[in-house]
Amino acid sequence: MHGAAVMGIDPVRELEQGFNRLAAEVCLQAQADEWLTLEVDAERSQFIRFNQARVRQTGWVADGEIRLTLIWQDRCAYRSLPFTGHGASDCASVQAALTSLRQEVRELPPDPHVVRPADVATSREVYPGALLPPEQVVPTLMPVVAGLDFTGCYAGGQVARAYADSAGQKHWFATESFTLDYSLWADDERAVKGNLAGSHWDQAQFASQLHGLTDQLAHLGRPTKAIPRGTYRTYLGPAAVADLVSMLSWGGLSEAALQQGVSALGALRRGEKTLSPQFCLGENFSHGLVPRFNHLGQMAPMTLPLIEDGQLVNTLISSRTAREYGLEANGAGASEAQRAPEVSPGSLPEAEVLTTLGTGLYLSNLHYLNWSDRPAGRITGMTRFACFWVEAGELVTPIVNLRFDESLYRFWGDQLVGLTDTLAFIPEVGTYGQRHLGGTWAPGMVVEDFTFTL
Repeated sequence: MHGAAVMGIDPVRELEQGFNRLAAEVCLQAQADEWLTLEVDAERSQFIRFNQARVRQTGWVADGEIRLTLIWQDRCAYRSLPFTGHGASDCASVQAALTSLRQEVRELPPDPHVVRPADVATSREVYPGALLPPEQVVPTLMPVVAGLDFTGCYAGGQVARAYADSAGQKHWFATESFTLDYSLWADDERAVKGNLAGSHWDQAQFASQLHGLTDQLAHLGRPTKAIPRGTYRTYLGPAAVADLVSMLSWGGLSEAALQQGVSALGALRRGEKTLSPQFCLGENFSHGLVPRFNHLGQMAPMTLPLIEDGQLVNTLISSRTAREYGLEANGAGASEAQRAPEVSPGSLPEAEVLTTLGTGLYLSNLHYLNWSDRPAGRITGMTRFACFWVEAGELVTPIVNLRFDESLYRFWGDQLVGLTDTLAFIPEVGTYGQRHLGGTWAPGMVVEDFTFTL
């Protein structure tokens, strides 16, 4: 258990009280041959959208969702409905949904791999923050970005995730956090990208980050250089590395994907290929950014090594996959995606990145990533934002956007020169449906020959 007993934020207390009442009601509703699970997402968030260093849109969102699942005789059905935090109205909505589910579930075919809740674990994690007061966000940001073409979105406030079931499990996770996702534009086509996130606003950190980005912004004013396709010594910044790591949540570290022969890490699992001993990746929930419990209330270990010294030592195994293939689950979610990824730092000092790179490409960001050949671990995508041609350890000029197509067995394998000795937190900034939590801790990395195809 982490954090204080209360966050000092009445809306979150009220949400928790509403969830507790709803959870108790759900447990009482389960009949002898039924299992019920209840998942709740809720938030109280402030959003401010900026363009050209001016406020274009601002407001608050109070939102929540309930996912009620009924399991009966190996059949499973669910409903999604609003979560208000007001116990009486939420209980009435859940009761009506349950009545409908009991009729529907009897018409469904059995699911041979359905998993019933069985554990009786409980947890309560509350992470208070020290955010900017809502009325101070604009006055704090605007003077610092005066004179810059500053475009982006600030999202801050309280987010809660909760779970309960008729087997007796109950989990509550609440955090007070913010993300500032922004760009500084040199013209209509070129920009540098920045993001800041956490539970405590640090004005000095924001000012320092801006200073570094404005240095890159000055270089963006130079004429762009077209780079012929080929292989180049390349530095990929932490945001670019985080994007590459995210691909392992899509047919990579999933045990089901490995069992079904569709994983990019199949050759690593079979011992046909290896990665560099410098590359280590794991799940690390100790930062308190996301809940450890999954959609069945099962708790993931606080840390779980996945790739150590270039070898696959663990995969993400959900209870459903464990049941289907006779394995032991390790708290993974239904999609067996990473929830708290962290790449271990290397030994390359941050200040020596350009010197180590020498002559080649400096890539701050990537986008449009996809598998071009998943069994071979090949990823394709585009360069984005502040990407430069470097000569003799000096940024020379921005480049015309390039498409890359490269195998993870090369850039995390024998072509990996080094990883930086510091990690950057690259937050999840999505707001589709709800504010997304967590992010990736990643270093930058230098690769000997990175392949560009267009």
